[in-house]
Amino acid sequence: MILDLFVLAFKNLKNKKLRTWLTMLGIFIGVSMVVALVSLGQGMQNAIGAQFSSIGVDKIIIQPTSPGFGPPGQDSAGNLSEKDLKTIKQTQGVKVAAGRIIQSVKIEFNDIAKAQFAASMPKDSSARELIKVAQNMKIQDGRMLKPKDSGKVILGNNFASKEIFDKNIRIGNKILIGNEKFEVIGILKKNGNPMRDDIIILNEDDLKEISGRNDYSTIFVQVQEGSDVNNVAEKLTRALRRRKNQKEGFEDFEVQTSQELIDSFNTILNIVQIFVLGIAAISIIVGGIGIMNTMYTSVLEKTKEIGVMKAIGAKNKDIMLLFLIESGILGAVGGAIGLAMGICFSMAVEFGAKAALGTNIISAHFPLVLIAGTILFSFIIGAISGTLPAMQASRLEPVEALRK
Repeated sequence: MILDLFVLAFKNLKNKKLRTWLTMLGIFIGVSMVVALVSLGQGMQNAIGAQFSSIGVDKIIIQPTSPGFGPPGQDSAGNLSEKDLKTIKQTQGVKVAAGRIIQSVKIEFNDIAKAQFAASMPKDSSARELIKVAQNMKIQDGRMLKPKDSGKVILGNNFASKEIFDKNIRIGNKILIGNEKFEVIGILKKNGNPMRDDIIILNEDDLKEISGRNDYSTIFVQVQEGSDVNNVAEKLTRALRRRKNQKEGFEDFEVQTSQELIDSFNTILNIVQIFVLGIAAISIIVGGIGIMNTMYTSVLEKTKEIGVMKAIGAKNKDIMLLFLIESGILGAVGGAIGLAMGICFSMAVEFGAKAALGTNIISAHFPLVLIAGTILFSFIIGAISGTLPAMQASRLEPVEALRK
């Protein structure tokens, strides 16, 4: 009986192809947007998680920040000094700590001057290794900076293309940073992060001399094996608070674990996804209203057929089930088309991002639950949209239906 109803529902839809396609339009546009956004969002979360996993969850990042509201004179942005770095290194549970200066500088090459960010490399070898791992720094051409290198730099990958200057910078080229001349000894591999691919890396003493800064923009910490990262982060917060003589809630620094950074990123991404998915859901609702309208029209057109079916023994539940199946098929087929469109769109974005950025940071992920859930959700939306028309059809009296 159920199979017969499905066959009949398919025939009814097939006989009105144009109306069927127009009815499904709203459904598959909305579904394609949902599939594309969810798959790309999940893919991005996986890629970011993989990057942090390669760095390790035993890292802590300390940055200066503006303190909370307090007495006058206490609202300026904080700083991290060499004394702060020494305090951090002496804190129980800390294996390695590395301070880093990040400063905007003027760089000149090929008679073109631009402002770019420069970052320092610490003097200590273990601290340098920590920075390499934490920042995923890998050399594509040339070599990495050595502690005793002076007047030498390594550059982000974008400097080796025409994205920054009209001419590619190569190993051995001379560039001006501030008013000092530097030799390029290395080009980093493509990272995909514009900040990383546009960065200039110098030894700490060179950047201090150019910028005139002695404080650190960021301090990276690696926790000792076996130590609890969150516990060490709390110890660091208390130690820095004591050294700076600051009260709780009025610190001019922020201590974050790598897991907290991942959670913060995922929270922001989820909020954006929910907002955009809400917009996409409007299209699905409009599609559902279209299905309801089509089913009401179908009830009016098939009034006599309903009367005949009831006259030969069809029950109210049979008539209702027929229209529910028909509306459900509209939703499911629309969902399947939307799923295919969403997959194609996601793959196109992934391909375009990889070609432009040279990285898999924007990738699509299609879990089985997304594929199956999309079809099931679309069928349910269609069935719900057809509920009222189906109830109206099932309540028609045979004699009254045959008269119309």
